[in-house]
Amino acid sequence: MRAFTKLTAAAAAALTCAGLAVGPVTAAPSNTTDVRLITFNDFHGNLQPPAGSSGRVTLPDGTTVDAGGAAYLATHVKQLRGEVDNSVVLSSGDNVGASPLDSALFHDEPTMALLNELGVKASVIGNHELDEGYKELLRMQLGGCHPTDGCQFRDSYPRAKFPILGGNVYFDNGLNAALPFTVTVSGGVPIGIIGVTLEDLPLVVTPEAIEGLKFGDEVKAVNQSSRLLDLLGIKTQVVLVHQGDNTEGGGPDDCKTLPGPATEIAKAASASVDVVFSGHSHQQYNCTVTDPAGKPRTLIQGSSFGRLLSVVDLKIDKRTRDVVRESTKAHNEIVTRTVTPDPAVQALVDEAKTKAAPIASEQVGTVSADLVRAAPASGESPLGDVIADAQLSATASNNAQIAITNPGGIRTDLTYAGSSAGEGDGVVTYGEAFAVQPFSNIMQTMTLTGAQLKTVLEQQWQPQPDGTVQVRILQISSSLHYSWSQAAAIGSKISELTVAGEPVTDDATYRVSVNNFLAAGGDGFAEFVNGTDVTGGPVDLDAFTDYLTANPNIAPPAADRITVLP
Repeated sequence: MRAFTKLTAAAAAALTCAGLAVGPVTAAPSNTTDVRLITFNDFHGNLQPPAGSSGRVTLPDGTTVDAGGAAYLATHVKQLRGEVDNSVVLSSGDNVGASPLDSALFHDEPTMALLNELGVKASVIGNHELDEGYKELLRMQLGGCHPTDGCQFRDSYPRAKFPILGGNVYFDNGLNAALPFTVTVSGGVPIGIIGVTLEDLPLVVTPEAIEGLKFGDEVKAVNQSSRLLDLLGIKTQVVLVHQGDNTEGGGPDDCKTLPGPATEIAKAASASVDVVFSGHSHQQYNCTVTDPAGKPRTLIQGSSFGRLLSVVDLKIDKRTRDVVRESTKAHNEIVTRTVTPDPAVQALVDEAKTKAAPIASEQVGTVSADLVRAAPASGESPLGDVIADAQLSATASNNAQIAITNPGGIRTDLTYAGSSAGEGDGVVTYGEAFAVQPFSNIMQTMTLTGAQLKTVLEQQWQPQPDGTVQVRILQISSSLHYSWSQAAAIGSKISELTVAGEPVTDDATYRVSVNNFLAAGGDGFAEFVNGTDVTGGPVDLDAFTDYLTANPNIAPPAADRITVLP
């Protein structure tokens, strides 16, 4: 060490003698700039901390952490921004729709106010952005009061201060129905943000909501925008895709994804794309895929309901303005409730809660234990059983014999303890029931033959283009029983099918009640479209609340409607 010190001193002296001034040693200027991307997905208007399993994040060891709530989300966003000078906040869609009452009652205007408060720079159209149709999406983007209900939350609704993108959403004439991309500047570097929604969106919304619209291939739309950004010299490119994979479990930063559409999109999209943020499937994962040029690319999703923030840190070469891919770091940040809630956002949440309270706090029934939507291997859930029974009861005047509902329409658990502000004594409020069934779908009763009924149940297993099988187990009323085989081939899984204890025969006819989403073939259940003698019924939420009122202290039904065979 002494020899090194003497050598350094001698070199400095020599430079001084040569007439060169020697000052403090300084680091060479960095050739890169750091930019942080902070993204959430599938918020669904959850201003208050979501209850039950919808308000927990599962860790790698299987334990859970309470998470979510807009005021906590805002605090975490501010903290993450404070760690990196250059940060951009984004959303991967489904910000609104299927929302709790304190947002939905006001056509999700409180949630849009939240997104503006968070400083979101861009979002993408999710399927739920179209729940009320394209005109309502335009109102969300451009501002103005609701054409029927006016402005009920505040005196006016200004607009979204960010673009809602949809590069693969077209009018029937082929013209774009939404902006395909936007450009923001962070750290002196232009960043292209491309947005696409799922091509199969027509399968998960009602036909009336998307009348006049078409949805194209996700990768084709991404690549078209990417090429244009390349021509403009914008080399840092990010994709927001409202499509996601399922997982085999794991923690927020595990990559235990099943092969799915988000991975396929992330692998196939232009090599110019540096990061892919996904959504729609409400799963948590943090993956690296290989792009068409053989380079690593982050694919990440942050659960739902504001429980996670997907954080991707980029190093961008100042000369090329492109991302140094190998230096990308990504993680899913848990939105814990141990931080101080953001005061401004908490005031917004309290305002929405107060204005919705007279309706939300009304008691509609009681339960004796938690009714959860999670299901065992059979696919039959306690809450699904109760909802299907409620729909059968509500359509008795249509001579309904069976009721069937889709699991995706059941948005949260109905807990004995209630919401965070609930009584904790089994009381079910209108707001809690609304959180379970928020779509206001209309019940319809149709006639199906026994053969058609079996076809419907066989359609619970749907082969996908990538070779996987999408499984959606319908929730059924107590009048319907059947078995399904794990080993049997797709199309031949259903057996022992009975209605009211009697075996179903192919030629016999049955009156079946479903919501209008399923009646239109939603979720891939195309056989419902072939039903005959369709009769209208009540709104599904009204069916649910009326059943809760008429049947106090509801307990989880016995799980005996669906039997799994080897």
